Amino acid sequence: AGGNGKGDGLSQLNVPAYLFVDRDHSVYVSDWSNHRVMKWVEGAKEGIVVAGGQGKGNALTQLSDPHGIFVDTLGTLYVADQGNHRVMRWTQGAKQGTVIVGGNGEGKRANQFNYPVGLSFNRQGNLYVADSNNNRVQRFSIE
Repeated sequence: AGGNGKGDGLSQLNVPAYLFVDRDHSVYVSDWSNHRVMKWVEGAKEGIVVAGGQGKGNALTQLSDPHGIFVDTLGTLYVADQGNHRVMRWTQGAKQGTVIVGGNGEGKRANQFNYPVGLSFNRQGNLYVADSNNNRVQRFSIE
């Protein structure tokens, strides 16, 4: 993935931050400075934009400094959208995501984040989010 110099082309990355490898060996990369998440199928020369890629912003089609990512067995992508203080879910093939937690501005209330960077799920389906500038990890039950 990447390796073709810094840039925003489909074969390039600009400050890759986090990655996730699914069971089909596809590699997902949060492309921090391009405000997108890319997917490389095993053996591909170019990636596919699976989230963001519409410039930095807070619309449902945009990301702002994406960090931690997770892909479930259905191919649903979860993104710690750091600059927007939210976690987003993008179903496979979706043109826009949905905010599942956060998105209520920067802050320290239970429904807010201050630069979320990492995320993971446990076997029960609970979402854990590393909320970096609040110095905490929060757990959420996700439908």
